[in-house]
Amino acid sequence: MFTTAVKYVGTKPKPAMKALEPIFRPEQNQTITRAIFEIVKEHGPLTVAQTWERVQEVGVKDLTSKTQMKSVLRWMKERQKLKQICNHVGPNKQFLYTTWFTKPPTVAQPRSGGVKSSQRKAT
Repeated sequence: MFTTAVKYVGTKPKPAMKALEPIFRPEQNQTITRAIFEIVKEHGPLTVAQTWERVQEVGVKDLTSKTQMKSVLRWMKERQKLKQICNHVGPNKQFLYTTWFTKPPTVAQPRSGGVKSSQRKAT
């Protein structure tokens, strides 16, 4: 019993995460979020790397690094402007950002070896 008490006293609680606040001016923040939202809306579910490539193609001048863009994506997720979905690709996970109104990509799953009802013989 003593060791259990020591174990609980020795662990620290996980610190609470505070809400993210963008570090840009309001007009910059609005242009950045609009640009990212339009990119995600047009090109479907995107990873962070794919989103960064599209942002560079469009030429959003206020975003200078991928880290800044990731914090904006997290902020947009908190504000429910975007959502994050997990796509399992084999043993790996792939996190994609998408808008709330797009359907997640469906992955074809192998079916069991049973016979379909349309393939059965009519007797």
